[in-house]
Amino acid sequence: MWVAGVDGCRAGWIAALMQVGKPASAKIVVVPTLAAIADAPEQPAVIAVDMPIGLSEKTTGSGRAPEQLIRPLLGQRQSAVFAIPSRQAVYAEDYGEACRRALATSDPPRKVSRQGFGIFPKIREIDALLRARTDLVDKVFEVHPELAFWALNGRLALDQPKKVKGAPYEPGMRLRRALLAGSGLLPEALIASPAPRGAAADDLLDALAGLTVALDLATGGGQPFPDPPGRDAHGLPVAIWTLRRLP
Repeated sequence: MWVAGVDGCRAGWIAALMQVGKPASAKIVVVPTLAAIADAPEQPAVIAVDMPIGLSEKTTGSGRAPEQLIRPLLGQRQSAVFAIPSRQAVYAEDYGEACRRALATSDPPRKVSRQGFGIFPKIREIDALLRARTDLVDKVFEVHPELAFWALNGRLALDQPKKVKGAPYEPGMRLRRALLAGSGLLPEALIASPAPRGAAADDLLDALAGLTVALDLATGGGQPFPDPPGRDAHGLPVAIWTLRRLP
């Protein structure tokens, strides 16, 4: 059985793929669309993607329920969890219009962060894909790398950031690579791989974090926030998953 950990990147999407129980099979690919991963020759049975799935019609508080649940667990890293606004706001292609729609569909009224707005095209891509292809809904799981690293760190928040002022922060990157290596789930050569063209080093790291969650899900593990997951107006799951069974 193949599984994949996926993150958005400059060239589209970066995926770390591996057969369960066969570390030597691991590979890294960069593709332009998420559908290309779902339809890859490996046909991954579990796709753990660092991108919001399931959108609210209206939001109460700071984003969707999963975001509000995991932030307190992450300590100083909670700023990495963006507040995703309503579906109406996400489907606005202009920042000003996104803010206007977000203000009208949130309580208390909240605008959209510039960083959050930057990932709206990829949120729309995954939303459209899952709504059009319901066969993928049970295969694609939302993850967040900092929540995966929280689990790999003994359910403790990390004390080092991954990036500082938009640039990779090597002590934080080393810490996360060490946690991936310590899990025993991934081959060391994969963890040490350079980022492929079209993706950054932190994109690869996040895809590898997703791969650890995908491996856990494929073997009967996985922990969702909330538990059980919610559903949006289109029946898509609303939950962020991490590892339940630690090595």
